[in-house]
Amino acid sequence: MRAFIVLLQKEFLQIRRNSFLPKLIIVFPIMVMLLMPLIMTMDVRNVNVALVDQDQSSTSARIASHINASDYLCLSIATTEYPEAMFALERGEVDVIVQVPNRFEQSLMLDSPVKIGITANAVNATKGALGMQYVVQTIAFSLSELTEEAGRTNVSELISIENRFNPTLNYRHYMIPALMIILFILICGFLPALSIVGEKEKGTIEQINVTPVSRLVFTLSKLIPYWIIGMFVLTIAMIVAKLVYGLSPVGNVGLIYLGAALFILVISGFSLTIANLSETMQQTMFVMFFFIMNFMLLSGLLTPVDSMPLWAQNITLFLPPRYFVDILRAVYLKGAGFIDLRSSYCALLLFALFFNFLAIVTYKKRS
Repeated sequence: MRAFIVLLQKEFLQIRRNSFLPKLIIVFPIMVMLLMPLIMTMDVRNVNVALVDQDQSSTSARIASHINASDYLCLSIATTEYPEAMFALERGEVDVIVQVPNRFEQSLMLDSPVKIGITANAVNATKGALGMQYVVQTIAFSLSELTEEAGRTNVSELISIENRFNPTLNYRHYMIPALMIILFILICGFLPALSIVGEKEKGTIEQINVTPVSRLVFTLSKLIPYWIIGMFVLTIAMIVAKLVYGLSPVGNVGLIYLGAALFILVISGFSLTIANLSETMQQTMFVMFFFIMNFMLLSGLLTPVDSMPLWAQNITLFLPPRYFVDILRAVYLKGAGFIDLRSSYCALLLFALFFNFLAIVTYKKRS
């Protein structure tokens, strides 16, 4: 126990004496939580629209007015010639073309409407698809107003829409829990590995190798400081999410800390294993970067797991971040309880035991 306490003091002393690490631990989570939710968004704005108005009617004028008034759309070109709009689309000046055909308003009065043509630039598939949806919704709103004014039943009044767990469909509420996990991966994943490899390169780890310190004590002395740092980072991230974005957990906060405690042990144990098998800082960085990129891309942090191919979904079962993603989003947005998430907690516990066992056995203790 005396040796364990001394090793812990050594780790905290090294962190405190490092002029960069304390600043990183405090400033990095704050900057990520402040800036990334504003940047990482699926909301597409400033979609440039070209309106080919071949009808020249009050209906087409109303459609143009609603497009121009939208927060997401911008009416860049209004013309009667389709080739002119297509030329602008090819040059990248517009993203979507709306073609209102001749006698469109007249066809509405006769209950046999002709179709409005919509052409989107799909080079940027996300912007093209979402931009087209915004245009369709705007046109539908314009036509529904005309239907109401004509005394007809508006189809939208027959449909009731409710968005559960994220009523405003705010993409930031979906991304903020993911950003917390990315912080854990970067801070609690890289720093323990770099700590060990740094000692290898300096030669100081050889002094520990010749002492009676056991592999278990040495591994715990490397894990616990970054486990405490990880919980501190989580607290900062949750405070920023609450104060800046008004997002607070619907469920029990203790369940978030329990999941974080397990996940930090997982990612720290994994990083220690990589460090034990590496000899240089460069080797450690490359190997960690390879695995961390896969963790971020395949665990559901950025894209839903259900949208992936079946073979990729099977791979995600072996990635620890997937289970913490489920825990954090379910507790934050749905208010899920421990019973609902017990399988994810059990998976994290098994990963923690496995990777920390590997970290202990791969530490090359020489007497």
